[in-house]
Amino acid sequence: MSIMRDGLVQAIRKLASSATLPDGTAVKVLTIAQVENLAADFRLSERMVEIEALENDIVPKRYLRNLKTFSFSDQARLLGAKVAVIGLGGLGGTVAEILARLGTGRLVLVDGDIFEEHNLNRQLLSRRSNLGQSKAKEAARRVKEVNPAVEVVIWEKFFKPGSAQALLDGVAAVVDCLDAIDTRFLLEEAARKMNLPLISAAVAGFSGHVTTVFPADQGLRLIYGPPEHLQATRGAETGLGCLAPAVSMLGCLEAMEVCKVILGKAENLRNKLLLVDLNDYLFQVLDLV
Repeated sequence: MSIMRDGLVQAIRKLASSATLPDGTAVKVLTIAQVENLAADFRLSERMVEIEALENDIVPKRYLRNLKTFSFSDQARLLGAKVAVIGLGGLGGTVAEILARLGTGRLVLVDGDIFEEHNLNRQLLSRRSNLGQSKAKEAARRVKEVNPAVEVVIWEKFFKPGSAQALLDGVAAVVDCLDAIDTRFLLEEAARKMNLPLISAAVAGFSGHVTTVFPADQGLRLIYGPPEHLQATRGAETGLGCLAPAVSMLGCLEAMEVCKVILGKAENLRNKLLLVDLNDYLFQVLDLV
């Protein structure tokens, strides 16, 4: 294994070319084609080739504009991470797209639904041409189009607690993109049992919220109250609808929280609730404890 790795490193260094960041910083890069060819030559995944390049301070060109905000080790850490996205509608489709573009290396994409006409107003992955098609399969197809280095597993079923062990095994974070509050509590409990952080969001009309729950936290009951006392299983979207600007923004915020959790950034939304209201351009963070 060490011999093959030495050979890969030598090949990466030989192929790497010079590039310059907008601020003038000189870096070494690999193109998409070079990553593909190296993966084929060494019988490795593209993800593993990219990680090896980054560990030798050579950046795959697709991540060039991530640098400065992300270090080489940050990018490698993202590529090494596995994230589960539960629900692939408006929120989940946006989360999957952003995580793929950022270079999150492994995604578990879960949804038992198909695309319908009423999804077209806000769900990034829905198109007229894929109505009636599996959301999970379409999400996987889109991720592979955007970033073939991302390894994808799909689950074409709705989330059930009994499937949690198989779905969430080995993940670094769970993303709640569900639209039913009772199922959201079930997902939180499953994440807690497996000692996993949960990033959760909800949207209604032009507003929404996002929070991050770690296993030791009280979590969603601080927002919705005890699950046994729920008055309704659906949120305010039943009366206000779900509109594209808020859905896309909250999905992006969830993806940002995933990055912070994976990279160990302290400035996250643990025990906090970020409220977003695009009607009044209100952005407010509330302390939950």
